[in-house]
Parts: sequence; C-alpha cells; structure tokens
Amino acid sequence: MPEGLIVKALAGYYYVLPDGGAATVQCRARGIFKKRGQSPLVGDRVDFSITENGEGMVDELHARSTELIRPPIANVRQAVLVFSMAEPALNIQLLDKFLVHTEHAGLTSVICLTKADLLEKEKDRTACEEAVRLYRDIGYEVIWTSSRNEIGVEEVRDRLAGTISVFSGQSGVGKSTLLNRIVPGLTLETNEISMKLGRGKHTTRHVELIHLENGGVVADTPGFSQLDFLNIEPEELGSCFVEFAALAPQCKFRGCLHQNEPKCAVIDAKEAGTVAASRYDHYLQFLTEMKDRKRRY
Repeated sequence: MPEGLIVKALAGYYYVLPDGGAATVQCRARGIFKKRGQSPLVGDRVDFSITENGEGMVDELHARSTELIRPPIANVRQAVLVFSMAEPALNIQLLDKFLVHTEHAGLTSVICLTKADLLEKEKDRTACEEAVRLYRDIGYEVIWTSSRNEIGVEEVRDRLAGTISVFSGQSGVGKSTLLNRIVPGLTLETNEISMKLGRGKHTTRHVELIHLENGGVVADTPGFSQLDFLNIEPEELGSCFVEFAALAPQCKFRGCLHQNEPKCAVIDAKEAGTVAASRYDHYLQFLTEMKDRKRRY
C-alpha cells in the first residue's frame, strides 16, 4: 500500500503527496477514523489507496510525534511565532500565550518579529528592542525582519532548513508576505491591515504544507488572535515558562504554583529582577484564566 504525507486538508478532502511523487492525490478518509475518534491532520504520514474513480482513500494514520489542535497539524518540530512590531503593535502578552502552547506541545520556538520598516517612533523601536533582549535572555531565538526591505528573510529561510515548521501568529502580522519572500514563486494571498480594527483579515483559510528548496517543510496557518487553555492544567503552566521551570526545583513546596506560596524561587527571582515582571504578570493572568475555566465547567 502506498504511503504519503497529507499536505492540505480542505472541504472534507485530504491532499496526499505520495513518497517520491510530484503530484498530490485527492483523498477521502475511511469511516473507521470517526468510530475511533480520530481525524487525519495536515502533516500526518498515512497509508492510502487509489479508488476506482481515480481519487484516493486514507486507510491508516502513522504514529504522530507531535500534535497541535489550533492550528490542527501533526508532526511539526518547530514553531515560528510571527509577530509584527507595528500595525498591529507588538503584543507580548499574546506572544507569551503562544509560547505556552508551543512549549506544552514540545516544539522548538523561534520568534520572528516583522515590519521593522514601520518602526518610525523612537519609543516603539525602543520597546521592540527591549522585547528582543528579554526573549533572547530567556533563551529564545529572535529574528528581526522586514519583508519589504529584505531584512532577516535569509536568516528565517536558513532556520527552516531540514525540519517541519509551522508559521503561526496573529492575523495581519505578515506571515504570508514573509513566506512569499522566502519561497520563490509563492503567491499566498495577503491583505492590508485594518487601521480601524488594528488587525488583519484572515487571508490564510486552511493549513497547507509548503516544501522549500533547502529541505524544509513549512505550514502557513490561519491567523488568530485568541487562544484558550483547554488542554493545559494549572499545574502544568509553570513548566511552559522556561525560566520558571529552571527555578521550580528550588521552591519549598513541590507543585508550587508560584502565586503566593512561601519560599517560592520564582517569586523571589521576580522580586530580584531576574525574572521579568511582564512574564510573571502574564503567568498570573493565564493562571486565573485557567482556574476560571475550571470553575465554569
């Protein structure tokens, strides 16, 4: 039975690229998946068969190394979190929420800051430079880019080589524009930012894998501005802040939530200035959001 990779899912069809093939096969999924509570995802390696009408049928899913629910994609190893520095302004609270989800999923995270050419006000540039220092000090790779001026585009392309990556971030931050620069001949739809709403339109409407010349595979995904914590427990949140996870063994109590417990190493580090106040504040906001969710359900 032939094997392949699901590179796109749209309107109930799965487009499978056969191993060694150049053209995708349009497939349906067997009903057995619904009975099992399974659903094929973009990024899944599958066994498939060709039906009498020339289309295909997804027969079996291979084991997944990773799985994301939003965006729905499997076997990704790296998340490129794309955030604009202007139009819309850099939102580090949302960035921290994205980082929680990628850490929980076990992905390597690269922060890509776009639209450097729009940093006209000195205070805006200073705020972005401070954010770059903050996340680099934590240990994240941060790439400063401008698609218009070709700044950082080659660096992002090199970072994508030889691995499966997902591009994710808020709507209107320039994900599709950046991918159009990275991949010669690619013409993903883009839209101008809405100045009234301060965000972009959802130009990417489905998840699709794009193969790069350097052996990388990247997924462009629909933009979104909100994430929930339905699959993360409050006790897991601290481990999704990498600098907190390093300090947690020094806390007096096992399972410390770093909220108001005595002799908490994270709180002590925040008060000493070695943990950023913004990161700790966002942690508390997310913790409250998770607890409120549990009370509602």
